[in-house]
Amino acid sequence: MTRRNQPLRIPTPAGFGPLPFSMGVLAGDTFYLSGHIGLDAQTKKVPADAKQEAHLMLDSFRETLARAGLGIDDLVFVQVFCSDVSLFEKFNAVYRSYFSAEFPARAFLGSGPLLFGAHFEIQGIAVKSASSPKRRGKTAARKRRKR
Repeated sequence: MTRRNQPLRIPTPAGFGPLPFSMGVLAGDTFYLSGHIGLDAQTKKVPADAKQEAHLMLDSFRETLARAGLGIDDLVFVQVFCSDVSLFEKFNAVYRSYFSAEFPARAFLGSGPLLFGAHFEIQGIAVKSASSPKRRGKTAARKRRKR
């Protein structure tokens, strides 16, 4: 467990070389996830199939969240970069399968070429207990009172 003034930093995975960033940083109750792509852990390459790549990327994203004690439903914002926006529906088909509750806010942006020839890169922000029904209920109740 970290104290608020000592953020938890998740290092980049072994075997990918000394990269100058953390996979994620937990500061208080907020976890900031760096960009993740769908590299095959064995080959260190991006698969040609966009759906397979999306699964690898989202699995990596979920694993990084778990290392910080969070789940995918704790995400509050996600930003996806895509080298070819015609892959939007293929990405969404995979993306939907990773969530059991409400979706986080999301931006899906067309980009130029991505590192290692990836089709997608994802980054995000998660908040501890964002997936808690109790917490969501309190937020909704506050919004209703303000109206």
